Amino acid sequence: MASKTGNPFLDQNFTEMFDPRKYMDQFQVPGLDNKGFMEAHRKNIEALTEANRVAFEGAQAMARRQTEIVREAMDEAAKAMTQVQGAGSNEERVAKQTEIAKNTFETALKHARELAEMSAKSQNEALELLNKRVAESFDEMRDSMQTVVKQSEKATGQATKAAQNAVQTATNAANGTGQTGTGQTATGGTSSSSGSSKSKGGSSSSVNAN
Repeated sequence: MASKTGNPFLDQNFTEMFDPRKYMDQFQVPGLDNKGFMEAHRKNIEALTEANRVAFEGAQAMARRQTEIVREAMDEAAKAMTQVQGAGSNEERVAKQTEIAKNTFETALKHARELAEMSAKSQNEALELLNKRVAESFDEMRDSMQTVVKQSEKATGQATKAAQNAVQTATNAANGTGQTGTGQTATGGTSSSSGSSKSKGGSSSSVNAN
């Protein structure tokens, strides 16, 4: 983190002002990495704060340079007045004034170019920080989506396997009940046959006895 700027807005730690953890703890979404979400949120706030700090420091540097330019211009104007007053003839004064005007114009262009470069530099640095964070956010989003897809595929596979096991268990239970019923019927038939045979045997004995 950069050093303190003296600006109460830029020196404020926004991650302490808004802590998403107290909100995420109340809303647990299956498959969502809450820790990853909070870490991404913290990085976004830090990147935005750092970009604002860079822009503010650039503006401060430009303000200081503009003050220096005004001071230099006043010094140059005082020197120019002295040179014009020291000129002997009117021709010399006109020539001196022309030279001073030319120098003043060239100096103004140089200072304008310098200030424009300073402004562009601070803006580019701020944008670079934001662009870097945006690229990181896309990478984090892609990794998070891949994780969610893998977890979903795993859960789907487990559910499918559980359903197949349940169907197989039900089928085995149904087959076991059918086999038991068949066995009981066969046993009952054998007993009836034995009873009939015994009855016939008893009848035969009665006939012989007579």
